[in-house]
Amino acid sequence: MTSSALVPSSPAAPDASAERCAEVSRSTAETHIRVRVNLDGSGQSRIATGIGFFDHMLEQIARHGLIDLDIECEGDLHIDGHHTVEDVGITLGQAFARAVGDKKGISRYGHAYVPLDEALSRVVIDFSGRPGLHLQIPFTAASIGGFDTQLTYEFFQGFANHGAVTLHIDNLKGINAHHQCETVFKAFARALRAALERDARAAGIIPSTKGAL
Repeated sequence: MTSSALVPSSPAAPDASAERCAEVSRSTAETHIRVRVNLDGSGQSRIATGIGFFDHMLEQIARHGLIDLDIECEGDLHIDGHHTVEDVGITLGQAFARAVGDKKGISRYGHAYVPLDEALSRVVIDFSGRPGLHLQIPFTAASIGGFDTQLTYEFFQGFANHGAVTLHIDNLKGINAHHQCETVFKAFARALRAALERDARAAGIIPSTKGAL
């Protein structure tokens, strides 16, 4: 009677084809929001916040980031757009944090420059686990189609805090406020896409010498 040694099986390699999806709902006395993201999508979006220009900017994140994005928000727009914009940023950040998981195998860093006619913006992002926003946009108008340009900061602050990312945003040139804002959101989308790309050379590895992010 012969015996055979048991050979320990190797751990399964991470499934690079697995979709990174998340759905988050958030309800307060001011807003009711549902967000669903697929970080490995094709840029499809369904957005309804009640603020037309804001919807247009969120669509840029989906299209240029190749992220499928579904956002529904009922907010207290009879007051103003502040709670809606800020809370969408918060909920979107939470969804991204959940979808990206332990960050194994991602590139982690991303940056992009995007022009639109006379406007040019740069966005740099780090999925660092450390929330931080540094934003400089010298808007030439106080509002765009009913969207208060000051709320751009509130959106990205909410996203950075709850997505646990470090985010640097600079509008480098621009005369038209619509162009300024659109280049920021498009550059944000492209930076997200770069940071979230899976790095084949680092599959299953957390991109940090600390071993955690």
